[in-house]
Amino acid sequence: MIELQHLTVGYGNKAVLTDISQHIDAGQMVCLLGANGIGKSTILRTLAGFLMPLSGNVLLQGQSLPSLSPSRRSRAVSVVLTEHVEVPYMRVEDLVGMGRSPYTGFFGTLQAKDRKVVSEAIEMVGIGHLAQRTIDTLSDGERQKAMLAKALAQQTPVILLDEPTAFLDFHAKVSTLRLMLRLAHETGKTILLSTHDVEMAIQLSDMLWVVQEGTVIAGTTASLTADGTLQRFLHADGISYDTAEHTLKILS
Repeated sequence: MIELQHLTVGYGNKAVLTDISQHIDAGQMVCLLGANGIGKSTILRTLAGFLMPLSGNVLLQGQSLPSLSPSRRSRAVSVVLTEHVEVPYMRVEDLVGMGRSPYTGFFGTLQAKDRKVVSEAIEMVGIGHLAQRTIDTLSDGERQKAMLAKALAQQTPVILLDEPTAFLDFHAKVSTLRLMLRLAHETGKTILLSTHDVEMAIQLSDMLWVVQEGTVIAGTTASLTADGTLQRFLHADGISYDTAEHTLKILS
């Protein structure tokens, strides 16, 4: 699990979000919601170890994440970023195999046990038929599943994803979120992802983290609806949430 203890994140000496005290249990998928530029990526980069906390701490299974060596951190947290992967002629199988780099040593030679992990990760996300295809021939949805398989092959207890549905069509968005929810429940991994697909996040996530008023407010869709957090968040963009129909509506 992840536990944030009075965490303040930012760049240099500039705090972006302050005094965050939240946790995510193993086997949960949590969606991080918030406007552009409000600090979602800053949280993810801090949890990934790319940025140091300005104050407070991040605990992963009881260990202080900032104190872990890069090698140990790469076995604790895997990250899937928004950017398109453009690697001509690289096969899906080879891309997913890169997730084994924390275990393969300097030369990165995959042993039989590594190839087994890679094959299982590819099958787990449902792209076994694409294993020998090159990355540049995949659709956006297929490419995102390949990146998720790479994260699974890394065998970390935590997976962080920054806008994993950003370039996908509607059906691929739903498929990707459902896949990650299933993987969290079936593998016991902790999955935290940022997204602007609010309606899908509301319906498909175990928990929501809403970035609001300079910090993070966490809860289920039901609890955040009951305390007014979701309504305040959505009304800022002129949207309301129909709790009966579980749909978003544009305010006139």
